[in-house]
Amino acid sequence: MTDTPWWSPERHADRRPALLARGRIQAAIRGWFAEEDFVEVDPPALVTSPGNEAHLHAFATDAIGNDGVARRMYLHTSPEFAMKKLLAAGEPRIAAFCHVWRNRERGPRHSPEFTMLEWYRAGEDYAVLMEDTARMLQLACEAAGTRHLGHAGQHCDPFAPVERVSVAEAFAAHAGIDLLSTLAPGGAPDRAALAVQAEAAGIGFAADDGWSDIFSRVLVERVEPHLGRGRITVLDRYPAAEAALARTCADDPREAERFELYACGVELANGFGELTDPVEQRRRFEAEMDEKERLYGERYPLDEEFLAALAFMPPASGIALGFDRLAMLATAAPRIEDVLWVPVA
Repeated sequence: MTDTPWWSPERHADRRPALLARGRIQAAIRGWFAEEDFVEVDPPALVTSPGNEAHLHAFATDAIGNDGVARRMYLHTSPEFAMKKLLAAGEPRIAAFCHVWRNRERGPRHSPEFTMLEWYRAGEDYAVLMEDTARMLQLACEAAGTRHLGHAGQHCDPFAPVERVSVAEAFAAHAGIDLLSTLAPGGAPDRAALAVQAEAAGIGFAADDGWSDIFSRVLVERVEPHLGRGRITVLDRYPAAEAALARTCADDPREAERFELYACGVELANGFGELTDPVEQRRRFEAEMDEKERLYGERYPLDEEFLAALAFMPPASGIALGFDRLAMLATAAPRIEDVLWVPVA
């Protein structure tokens, strides 16, 4: 890591090729969306609820009205709620490049402010999004003038056939854990059942870690390092307990229509067959906020307008892709800040 500031002429000269490639990648993706009849939309960054997942942390601010009264608002962690309202309003295919903000996240692959590419297809299966995303990775390589994505000594060929594996299959293959046996028939997680198997697999965890915490430890330590090696991996059918915004699978309610796409061991995209039941969505959000309060001593308000709009939203699929990470892998940059024009101070 150099102490030379990013704005010094010599360092900027080193960074500039990757930054120019980033622009070409964005232009190529925008062109693809236009060909596919998507409308590019521009959701607001300032929102009443930043999202209701236990482990997402937002930046808060106060909006002061003309009467001088302060109202708590947040910088969004995703444009998801706003874009789903547009689906409810009647838009069939929408996409957005958005700056989003997530607190407590900074490192070689994380920036507290980053660009998210999000798009939705009304009336289409979530498997179509897997094909969309694979094409995005190909477009990124073509725009960057390479055939492979690269990161931390690993390479991934986005033109090779995609590997699609369920989370349960990946846990069995890489950690020796029977994940579905730790879920009740209705999908409720059994912390003790997962703890026993994780301990037998040599995975450490704290005494107060819940099922979700242990699940994340197994995923990060044992599963993710094997994903996206040589070719794209789609990690499909997440446990319903880890998919608060997704429909459950028709053939097994313990699993949900959620997938993540990996290249070079890096998670690039997170897609769903979208849940449109406002009663069930409210129940899940409240459970997530209960867990957030237990772990972090805070909770975020629910977006009541979003919950009302769900009653009008058609069946749809949606996905969020970390655009900076894609640019990072397409240019083989070691850190996410290498592909940000102006890194966060």
